[in-house]
Amino acid sequence: MANTDAFTFTAKLLRPASPGEGGAWGFLVLPKAVSEKLPRRGRTSVEGTLDGHSFQATLDPDGRLSHWLKVSEELQEAAGVSPGDVVEVRLAPAGTEPEPQLPDDLRKALASSPAAKATWEDTTTIARLDWIHWVESAKQAKTRQRRVENACDMLAAGERRVCCFDSSGYYSKSLSAPKAQE
Repeated sequence: MANTDAFTFTAKLLRPASPGEGGAWGFLVLPKAVSEKLPRRGRTSVEGTLDGHSFQATLDPDGRLSHWLKVSEELQEAAGVSPGDVVEVRLAPAGTEPEPQLPDDLRKALASSPAAKATWEDTTTIARLDWIHWVESAKQAKTRQRRVENACDMLAAGERRVCCFDSSGYYSKSLSAPKAQE
């Protein structure tokens, strides 16, 4: 990674208290001073190294105006680290924000609304990332379904951005880093 906009820091690799399926992943929280140098408070893509091993990832907001990084089991193995280790991280904003993966429910809803799909395709990658994050941040299935429906209605009406979503999680506290295992 030769990016001159890169930031280097150390952090403790944590194990989530409730990892769900695929429970071998870990995470780390970026120091606020590093997070402040990133281009946005919401989800943002980076490239970097973890103890010298290269990776690309999308950071999630921690609800405290910083970000957290999910560290997969594969990345842990490649870097030779595990939860509890203090790791050296070097990262920089990705040159181009990668196209986000569209969740199945939103993809199906957009496919059934040509007007919503046309606006979706005419938005920026960052705007699409925010729409997806808004849908995925719903805590209940019925809220998620309502957000999918509302997204299609707003997009069909020509709305290019989610008007009511705090992508940093700071004001609504809808987003946060996982709780660490004690």
